[in-house]
Amino acid sequence: MKPRLHDNEKGTLMSGASSTGDVFCSVPGRLSLLSSTSKYKVTVGEVQRRLSPPECLNASLLGGVLRRAKSKNGGRLLRERLDKIGLNLPAGRRKAANVTLLTSLVEGEAIHLARDFNTVCETEFPARQVAEYLSRQHTDPSDSYRRKELIHATIQMTKELVDLLNKDRSPLCNTRPPLLLDASIQRHLTHFSLISHGFGSPAIVAALTAFQNYLSESVKTLDKNFPGQGAGSLTDSKPKDLAGGDIKGNK
Repeated sequence: MKPRLHDNEKGTLMSGASSTGDVFCSVPGRLSLLSSTSKYKVTVGEVQRRLSPPECLNASLLGGVLRRAKSKNGGRLLRERLDKIGLNLPAGRRKAANVTLLTSLVEGEAIHLARDFNTVCETEFPARQVAEYLSRQHTDPSDSYRRKELIHATIQMTKELVDLLNKDRSPLCNTRPPLLLDASIQRHLTHFSLISHGFGSPAIVAALTAFQNYLSESVKTLDKNFPGQGAGSLTDSKPKDLAGGDIKGNK
């Protein structure tokens, strides 16, 4: 059974098309070192997403993303190959979105980048050192209670956003997981995912988790410097582990 199309993908995949989960081609990564070049599979569904809003890539840009060698008839040959699997790429089309560095990445590499960014944030961000440094600028004991209240509120607000982003079920690579969020918000998250090719939400979650670690360390520092000031302690509040499927795209 073929996966249902999202609204922004309809109209590009024609009758008789290949399944969106079929592999269209494999491309070498752009960010890998020469000694460890990775290859990423690009599915028909991913090509379809690149041809659909919000990007609407033309033949030249799509050929660059797929790392196809430039040639006199390159655009025509690419359109013919796409036509054979039911994808329509009109000649003379103009791109709809601004080109960024993320435009050059296929979804597999963008997800890989987000996963590595998450690992660096988890293991290398100096949350404790930053918390201790900034706490030295707030030495008035009378302000510690209010500061701790603000940190508690900030942690709660940050957790709400992280929980929402962790429920993002935008289509990626060969996955099309069932939706967890209301369509009214999921469509906006899907737009963000389509522009960033799966990098956006996981990267924000990784950064917010580093921020949560800083906030938790700030509470620990306040508890140590001003014991008995009340407002409770969040030292046992651990940010959600992001090493699972959400970063990897296996949602």
